[in-house]
Amino acid sequence: MELRKSVELIDANDVNLSGSVFVNVNLSGARFDDVNMSGWSVKNVNFSGLTLERANVSGARITHADLVGVSISECRLDGLRIDGILVTDMLAAYRAAHEAN
Repeated sequence: MELRKSVELIDANDVNLSGSVFVNVNLSGARFDDVNMSGWSVKNVNFSGLTLERANVSGARITHADLVGVSISECRLDGLRIDGILVTDMLAAYRAAHEAN
């Protein structure tokens, strides 16, 4: 199916859109719940104001991203690296330095 005009609201339930391509699409205000997005590739995407809850992003790769003001809390960080450095090691060093003071 090809959709080439403005649609203000799509309420999709129990739909298989695997293999779909979205180019120059405005999804601001959209809500995704219980959605399989494994294997997704996104480029030139504005995620400002994004809220991710109970999400599995294991194996994800983020490059050339603006992460200013991003807040991460109550998350498993095993194996998470920033510029090749394990975040768990950075947090341990930070905590050790602040406990020593």
